[in-house]
Amino acid sequence: MATYMCAILMITLPVAIDPVRSDIFAGFLMMIFLVTFILPAINIVLFKIFGTVSSLAMEDRRDRIVPFSFISLLYLLMTYLFYVKFKIALTDNIMKLLIIMDALVIAATLVTLFYKVSVHSMGICGLLGILIPLNKVSEDGRLLYPTIAVIVIAGVVLSSRLQLNAHTPREVMVGGMLGFAIGFGGMMALF
Repeated sequence: MATYMCAILMITLPVAIDPVRSDIFAGFLMMIFLVTFILPAINIVLFKIFGTVSSLAMEDRRDRIVPFSFISLLYLLMTYLFYVKFKIALTDNIMKLLIIMDALVIAATLVTLFYKVSVHSMGICGLLGILIPLNKVSEDGRLLYPTIAVIVIAGVVLSSRLQLNAHTPREVMVGGMLGFAIGFGGMMALF
């Protein structure tokens, strides 16, 4: 979700990720991809190798707690490093978006302590919750088509979770609603 969000905003509304300059977009996007996708994927594989999780699909809610906690720490560390190393202030747009992403991951971890929820639904609906308010500030409607595309992709993701029997309709619905609420609420609170 983080990589998609940054890529969409770099292409359509670069001011939304200030103070990241356009000459470092590619490197920045690769760093986001590394920390939010590659490292968590390696994390889950390592937990499988060491027997912490019974399968990579993590069908059992209890299998998700340790990997999700570690992934939450990765996201928080990334945000902290952006703040300390790259001197990105709490008032900068990209920092606010990172905080919203952190909130999504932490919420997924906390909910997983009690209930299995579709994290895929949370992620894509969280992205939708971020993009909808940004449409209002985009004067020329540059985000309209990407937002429509994310709505269609959200439908595909949510229905695929059901089709694969990875989640119940309630788990998909709770994940989607929680993700959208955090994304939209975070935008309203921070921007």
